[in-house]
Amino acid sequence: MGVGVLGVGHYAPSKVVTNKDLEKTVDTSDEWIRTRTGIEERRIAEDDMDTSDMAYHASLSALEDANIKPEDIDLILVATVTPDTPFPSVSCMLQEKLGAWNAAAMDISAACAGFMYGMVTAKQFIDSNVYKHILVVGAEKLSKITDWSDRNTCVLFGDGAGAAVMGEVADGKGILSFELGANGAGGPHLYQKDDGYLYMNGREVFKFAVRQMPDSSVNVIEKIGLGKEDVDYLIPHQANIRIMEAAREKLGISEDRMATTIKKYGNNSSASIPMALSESVKDGKIKENDLIVLVGFGAGLTWGAIALRWGR
Repeated sequence: MGVGVLGVGHYAPSKVVTNKDLEKTVDTSDEWIRTRTGIEERRIAEDDMDTSDMAYHASLSALEDANIKPEDIDLILVATVTPDTPFPSVSCMLQEKLGAWNAAAMDISAACAGFMYGMVTAKQFIDSNVYKHILVVGAEKLSKITDWSDRNTCVLFGDGAGAAVMGEVADGKGILSFELGANGAGGPHLYQKDDGYLYMNGREVFKFAVRQMPDSSVNVIEKIGLGKEDVDYLIPHQANIRIMEAAREKLGISEDRMATTIKKYGNNSSASIPMALSESVKDGKIKENDLIVLVGFGAGLTWGAIALRWGR
C-alpha cells in the first residue's frame, strides 16, 4: 500500500484587502505589487478569529471530503508560525474543537515549508503502522505579525488554512518521493523580530528560492526514475509569481498546469500549498493518477518537495 491524501479542505477569511486598499495606507501601487509579486488581493482574518479557528474550518472540509470522522483521526499535525498562543499548541486546540479525542497532537515550525514537513512526517507514522489516519494542517494568521506600515512586507501576506487527511492508498498512489532540507545560516534573512513583526530580506530570499524550488522540483521526479515530461501538475508555495514561474519553467510544463492562487490569497506561509491543493482538486484541475509536484521554501531557511500520484 501507498500513503497519500484521502481528503482535502481549505478556508479563507471573508475580508478582502486589495492592492488598491493598500495604496491608501502605504507608499505602493497596484501595478507595482502585481508586476513584482503576482498578488492582486489577500484575505485578512477578523480580530476574533485566530489560527486555530481557520484550521478548524479547513479540517472540517477535509474530514468531510475523506469521509472520516474526527474520532477516527490518530494524529493531528499543524504547521504554523502564528499559533494562537505559544502554548498550548494549535494542534491541541484543534483536537478539542473537532472532538478528535483519540488523536495525539503536535505543531510543526518550518514556516512556508511546514506543510511539506507535516506530510512527510505523517507518511512515516503510517508506513510504520503506528497510525492509520493523520490530519495535516497548514494554518496562518500572518496579519497579526505583519507591520502594516512596512511597504516591503505588508503587500505580500494573507491569512488562511488548508488541510489534508492522510492514510493508506492503493499501490503506486500517494507519496512516491520527497526532499526536505534546511540551511540555518539563512535564518537572518527571514525571521520574527523582537517587536513581534516579521522581517524579510527580499533580495536574499528571492535568490535562494528561485534556485531551490526549481531544483527540488526536479530532484523528487528524478528520485522515482521519471522525467519532467511525466509531471501533470505543479503546486508551488505561493510566495512570488516569478519564483513560481522559475519552478514551472524548470519542469517545462504549461501555465495551466500550475496552481496560482497567489492572485487572490497572497502568501499564506504554511497554508499556501494545502490551500492551493484543495482548491485545485475542487476545481477539477487534478485528476485520478495525475503526478503532482508540491514544492515550497520558507524561513529557517527550509525547503521541501513531494512527488505525489493522486488517488486513493
